Amino acid sequence: MKSSTQTSVFRAEAVTKTYDMGEVKVHALRGVSLELYDQEFVVLLGASGSGKSTLLNILGGLDVPTSGTLHYLDKELTASQPSDLTRFRRANVGFIFQFYNLIPSLTARENVELITEIAEDPMSPLDALDMVHLRNRANHFPAQLSGGEQQRVAIARAIAKRPRVLLCDEPTGALDVKTGIVVLEAIAHINKEFGTTTAVITHNAAIAKMADRVISLSDGTISGVQVNEDKISASELDW
Repeated sequence: MKSSTQTSVFRAEAVTKTYDMGEVKVHALRGVSLELYDQEFVVLLGASGSGKSTLLNILGGLDVPTSGTLHYLDKELTASQPSDLTRFRRANVGFIFQFYNLIPSLTARENVELITEIAEDPMSPLDALDMVHLRNRANHFPAQLSGGEQQRVAIARAIAKRPRVLLCDEPTGALDVKTGIVVLEAIAHINKEFGTTTAVITHNAAIAKMADRVISLSDGTISGVQVNEDKISASELDW
């Protein structure tokens, strides 16, 4: 729930997204309106096809809505040119996906350096790896790391540029429960340590208990919003 001191980081109003699939129109989002606030941890919860990934891609400037408006702070992203969206993503957003997208021929440190070399005010790659407890694996290649370690390298890469926003699309989807909890703990740590506005997409309702707010999506619409007055840590989740 928004208090008088919270800053609205994202404000979406009546956002729709329609895809043309031959003669068929697919309505991925149907008039979604929401706000995400400074420093909060939000879970976007819904089944496959509910529109949550489409919404996350629009928030992150990877896609644009068919109609409606989206503001990031005082900037209207829906009025931006593609080059402006590229600069917005580079300066403000860290992405974490279900699959780690690491470069196999680069070490963990070198994978993080891909971001630090283009960021305006990055932390060092080793400091970023330290945030996810992987400094001692800095010189290992992805093939030498477990799935959970690879995902934590991906988190280090995403946070190394000190993003204002962290957008996570099913970050534990390819992991077992024990490893998934370690990854969620790392994401929650970043949210708390840096005050990074964090949105996590998941179909796993258990994860919702660690969020400040849970926004449920169904058939391209918001079907409910829940505030967790007493959220729990990732280690306390009952999967």
